Formats: sequence, structure tokens, C-alpha cells
Amino acid sequence: MKLPIFAYGNNVLKTKAEAVTPDFPNLNELIDNMWETMEKANGCGLAAPQVGKSLRLFVADSKVLYDVMNEDERAELFEPNDTGIRRVFINPQIKNLSEEQWEEAEGCLSLPFLSGKVARSWSVELSYQNEQFETITETFSGMTARVILHEYDHLEGILYIDRVKPLAKKLMQSKLQKLLKGNLVPAYAMKFK
Repeated sequence: MKLPIFAYGNNVLKTKAEAVTPDFPNLNELIDNMWETMEKANGCGLAAPQVGKSLRLFVADSKVLYDVMNEDERAELFEPNDTGIRRVFINPQIKNLSEEQWEEAEGCLSLPFLSGKVARSWSVELSYQNEQFETITETFSGMTARVILHEYDHLEGILYIDRVKPLAKKLMQSKLQKLLKGNLVPAYAMKFK
């Protein structure tokens, strides 16, 4: 079932999310609905706060990005042997971030019609739980790390526009105001403030 995506201005997007427990009711159904919602909106990641659930949970799909890139783009944005991931992350914790950073344009399903350049670490070591609540520690790099870090920010109540340069954010203000009023409506269901 597709869920409405919560738009910029909703408090759940600025709140630090709570841990998910194994007894959380209908967790698998929520995860399935998040995948469907993300896919129908043509996204590459979706965090639980974006569907109104203040939970430390997100789905990430960097494979969809890899698949549309040419070989030169792949060589620049993905490590060798990385063809992208499609994965569920429950209760993730950042263990380490590389000092090496890179800047790239990002968008967000909660902020349609906007994008901005964000500097992020090239790689991240992350501890997380899978759908069986098994703990995994893994390092991700390049575009896969970027997708993960963007979604992780949602769990901390941070939007990518909080990370863009001040001038870039200032240039977004008119669209942000329209979004707050519900005047920018994408082709997918949204819940406005």
C-alpha cells in the first residue's frame, strides 16, 4: 500500500526518531509499504519519519541509481564491485565516517521540486539490524554511502537543506514557502502540515 509522504514543515521530519523493537506491530507490513511508496515516487531511499513514523528505520536502493548510470559515472560514483544495494536498515548507528568528502546534488521526496549540493563523507561504517534483528556492521562508499547518510539524517531530524550552503538555502526560500502552503504538489501522495 502506498503511504502519503510527509512534506517539509511536518514536525515528524525535525524530530529524532525512536528505536524499533522486535515486537513493533506490523513491522514487515510497514517495510513493504515503504518500499512500494518509495518506488511509486521514483525515489532511492525512504525513512520512516517521511511516512509519519518516528522510528529508526529506512529503506535504501542505490542499485536503481547504478542501473541508470553510464560506465564513466559508475566509475566515479561507485567503488569497484559495488553495483548498489537494496536494503532495509533498522536502528542504524554510524561507527565511523571517512575524512574524505565529496559534494553532490541531492533531492528528497519530502521536498519535491528542489535539489541542492551537499558535502558528505565518501564512506561510512554503519552498524544496523536487518529485518530479523540481526546486527550487522558494514562499510559503504560512494553513492551508496550518500544514500545511506541522507536517510540516516532523517532519523536524526535533519533534512538535506539543513546541510546546503546558506546562499543555496536562501535561493530555495520561495519554493519552500510554496511547499509549506501545499502549493507544490508532486505526482505522489503527500501530507502537508
